[in-house]
Amino acid sequence: MDKLNGITVFVQVAESRSFVAAGRLLGISASAVGKSIARMEHKLSARLFHRNTRSINLTAEGTLFLERCRRVLNELEAAEQELCSSSQAPRGTLRISLPLQGKVLFMQLSSFMRQYPEVRLELDFTDRLVDLVEEGFDAVIRTGQLHDSRLMARKLGNCEFHLVGAPGYFAAKGYPQAVEQLLEHQCLHYRMPSTGKLEKWPLAGLAQGTELKVPETMVCNNLDMLIHTARQGLGIACVPEFAVREALAVGELESILPGRILRTLQMQVVWPSSRYLTPKLRAFIDFICADDIPLQR
Repeated sequence: MDKLNGITVFVQVAESRSFVAAGRLLGISASAVGKSIARMEHKLSARLFHRNTRSINLTAEGTLFLERCRRVLNELEAAEQELCSSSQAPRGTLRISLPLQGKVLFMQLSSFMRQYPEVRLELDFTDRLVDLVEEGFDAVIRTGQLHDSRLMARKLGNCEFHLVGAPGYFAAKGYPQAVEQLLEHQCLHYRMPSTGKLEKWPLAGLAQGTELKVPETMVCNNLDMLIHTARQGLGIACVPEFAVREALAVGELESILPGRILRTLQMQVVWPSSRYLTPKLRAFIDFICADDIPLQR
């Protein structure tokens, strides 16, 4: 416990930049704070603060140590809250990041709010690849595979991709009957904000090892603009089915070359593995991962 007390004193001094202020917050004297810091520096064989008569500032070693100590205290607090909150009702603020085309989840989010009125949702819609840990999100909705050991994930579902265009476009240009005929068409492409690379059209029916480089009539990093351009009759786009479901249903867009797109999009909810599941976060994950999420028809 002495080591834990020393860590608590160190973090308080680092945050308040004052032995006096830290002592006041901790209920001990400034002298006791100074002795605690001195003992820690002696044990670590490293100076944690630059001290003079006017200010106290962290050294490079102190800055690194502070990050670790905060994690220790956060984990301890999380463990205490996890034990205390097992019987509590979900409440408080949840910060969730979702893709711009997250409208497929609008109904589920509204239903969650009705079922858990004491949970305040703070929703950030972006196609940027956010850093949950650094940016303080409780969870994010992501597509693709998980490659970060700091994170945990549960699958929401899969969604197929479609090649789509406006009826007026096909009336003027004709319907391609084979993937090779896409070379004769105007093709609209999506640039992934996270990598800056074009999203490839995973076309089936090509010779093994070959890739069809279809025309790049337009490139953008906004899925809404991509779909809008296709609806205006300006070309063919490769997009997730849920993003164009309504347009397909009312005939504003048509899907072509069925079975020729190999890609399936996996959507999942992701949260920091080091973060304990509060009642509000557990409720959100269980709710949003329900089987009735309409990612597919």
